[in-house]
Order: sequence, then structure tokens, then C-alpha cells
Amino acid sequence: MTIIEEEFEDFLISTDRAKLDITAIHDFLSKHSGWSDNIPFDIVKTSIENSLNFGLFYKNKQIGFARVISDFSTIAYLGDIYVLDEYRGKGLSKKLMDVVVNHPNLQGLKRWILLTSTADWLYEKYGFVKVPNPEMYMERYNPQVYKAEIKNQIV
Repeated sequence: MTIIEEEFEDFLISTDRAKLDITAIHDFLSKHSGWSDNIPFDIVKTSIENSLNFGLFYKNKQIGFARVISDFSTIAYLGDIYVLDEYRGKGLSKKLMDVVVNHPNLQGLKRWILLTSTADWLYEKYGFVKVPNPEMYMERYNPQVYKAEIKNQIV
């Protein structure tokens, strides 16, 4: 897949996996995200290896991230989107979303999926809406999975 990079001011958004600071991504996701608290490092690493990733950098420091899981023909799941607190309010989340939704390999998809409890206002600007027929939606969800991982690592 072609690496996409967009520079603006002292910022860079890149899909180059080699530039990602997996330790920084893990730190945010495991301690500050609220949606993947306690996620083990190896799971974050594997998720990155199997996704299209968008790193947001300020002077080569990882300050944001988004990843997409997709078959690149019909569907995409957008997840793990964040910008560090100290960089919020500068339009960076919008810039990151612009690069994600305009990625050439993600065009013409029938469906994008996003699960969020925050920032609806941002995602609505990119065409995301509440599920119109929630009775059709099904999931298999285990909110304790990372707690089980930690317990298994201690034993």
C-alpha cells in the first residue's frame, strides 16, 4: 500500500508504519483512552500490524493516531482515534479525519463503522450518523478481556 504523508506547519500525518511510536500509542490507549484501558502492549502491536494506521506527529513526536480495519472494497472500521490533550483545540482532529476519509484505498466503500461515546460533532462532519436501524446491529462484546489478559500474565 502506498504511504501517504501530509505535512502542515510543524505537523505530519503519515501512514508509514515505521514512523509510529508504538510505545506512545500503547501508553495512551492503555492509560488514557477509556475504551481500551489496560490493553497489553502485544495486542496494540498486533492491531497496528493488521491495520491501516495514521500517525499524527509534532516535530517527530507522536501526538495522535487513528487506525482503519478494512477489506478496502466494501467496509472499514475506524478506531483508536486520539489527539493528546495538550494538542487539542488546534483543528488537528479534523485534519487527521480529512486524511483518513480521503485515503485513496478507502474510497467507494459501502459502509464505514465507528464506535464512539465522545466527539459525535466531529464524526458527523464526515458523514457518520447514529445507526438508523439499531435492531439490526449485533455484537459480541467482552469489556473484561484486557483485565483477563493482565490476570493471565500475573499467574
